[in-house]
Amino acid sequence: MKIIVTDEVTGEGLALLQRDPRVTLDVKLGLSREALHACIGGYDAIITRSGTTVDKALLDAATNLKIVARAGVGIDNVDVDYASSKGVIVVNAPFGNTNSAAEHTLALLLSACRHVPAADASLKAGEWKRAKFTGVELKGKTAGVIGLGKVGGRVATRLKAFECEVLGCDPYVSAKRGQDLGVRLTDLDELCRTCDILTVHTPLNDETRGMIGPDQLALMKEGVILLNVARGGILDEPSLLAALESGKVALAAVDVWSEEPPKSEVLKRLIGHEKVVVTPHLGANTQEAQVNVAIDVSREILNYLDRTPLENAVNLPRFDPAVMDQMRPYFKLVAVLSEFGLQLVKGSLDRVTFGFSGAIAHHDCSPLTVSGLAALLDRATDQPVNMVNANLVAERMGLVVEERKSTDGGAFSNLVTLTLEGSGKTRVLSGTLFEGTPRIVRLRDYAMDFMPEEHMLLLSYLDRPGMIGRIGTLLGQHDVNIAFMNLGRREKKGEAMVVLSVDSPVPPAVVAELQQATEATFVRALHLPSA
Repeated sequence: MKIIVTDEVTGEGLALLQRDPRVTLDVKLGLSREALHACIGGYDAIITRSGTTVDKALLDAATNLKIVARAGVGIDNVDVDYASSKGVIVVNAPFGNTNSAAEHTLALLLSACRHVPAADASLKAGEWKRAKFTGVELKGKTAGVIGLGKVGGRVATRLKAFECEVLGCDPYVSAKRGQDLGVRLTDLDELCRTCDILTVHTPLNDETRGMIGPDQLALMKEGVILLNVARGGILDEPSLLAALESGKVALAAVDVWSEEPPKSEVLKRLIGHEKVVVTPHLGANTQEAQVNVAIDVSREILNYLDRTPLENAVNLPRFDPAVMDQMRPYFKLVAVLSEFGLQLVKGSLDRVTFGFSGAIAHHDCSPLTVSGLAALLDRATDQPVNMVNANLVAERMGLVVEERKSTDGGAFSNLVTLTLEGSGKTRVLSGTLFEGTPRIVRLRDYAMDFMPEEHMLLLSYLDRPGMIGRIGTLLGQHDVNIAFMNLGRREKKGEAMVVLSVDSPVPPAVVAELQQATEATFVRALHLPSA
């Protein structure tokens, strides 16, 4: 295998490849775009960092390319979708900086608590002032960790070593994971109300963007300490600045920014605030982390050569064509069921079961199981989850995954059932295909029949006259158009479940109004991109 290295990568990682007789390694740094495009056709693999753009033009020129290895976490410089269409595997190194990010979190926390940057500057300026730099101890404090993945879990362990009581919030980890870490799992609101220290360690996505904002800050104790060493934008920066100026937040430490490098006036004021310790996105900047990511991507290339599973592939490998032909119509169905089911769960997830009934059970359903699992977990981790790495991610999270098959499909020729268990509750939903289109035909123990749409609304309430009218009127008042409605109930004036397809997202404030107007026992606005 011929491999080209186009960005600075530590030699310790590349040594793994240089020792392998199957590999020819060429290090060519600083190539112009034209020069790289001219020579890339002769290589089977490329190792890059952020300095090389692996776009459509490069991939078209790379006629023999089989694998792109990004020596780091981010893959913004790689066109993953186009690489997938070309059959090129993309791997990254999401775990190489785990320890460095965790240690940096504690470094910032201790620096803030003991006023290290300000005291250092004072002493270097010739002053000898001690009283103004009186700090606070970690011992005995209640610390909240939002996101208990690879970094958050390590931060929790280190906080316990400082004799903190540690609470955790992560709907995607099992109760067992919390027990293993010695962390009590709870929800975000309780974390905000209870903790003296809060630190964020989640990926940035639609679910987490602005997750710590005005509402959450209002719940917090006076004098709380906040940290963001994850991704810029998770902690709403204007709200943080206001909370610092009001005294609600006593201290903050921030390594990541919604705009890098920061240019806005709000960010400049936040960075210059005397109660804030700041660094320019240094979480992964250690010598050890750089070595680790180089070793990780080198091992992935060797795994590819050895035909062993790739742990950190971020795109989809090709299944056997015969299997794909059998399963292709059902991939969208399992993705929709997984997205729908995940949004019904509140709290930790312990077990997920994919059931296949009817004629489909005669086939190998494992591609469907892995595809559904990938859709379920994709929002849960820092790295993209797909059919390559879904089982590994689930294993690391302590999530039990099962597959069940039965040739008896009941009233349906084929039926796919998803069962989600966690926090003492079970959610069940089933779907099938009508003329190739996904339909959901069961929610919990209600018989339903509706086509999933991108924006939906689900309510459970005690059935009584006028309820549908109330829902429609309230949505109309907020300019939310109903496209379709499906109602399920067990008995007259008993519990009812209504599912609405709507043309636009239902804002949280409208959801709250609906719950109050209908006295709903359960209400959820759903977003199903796969639909």
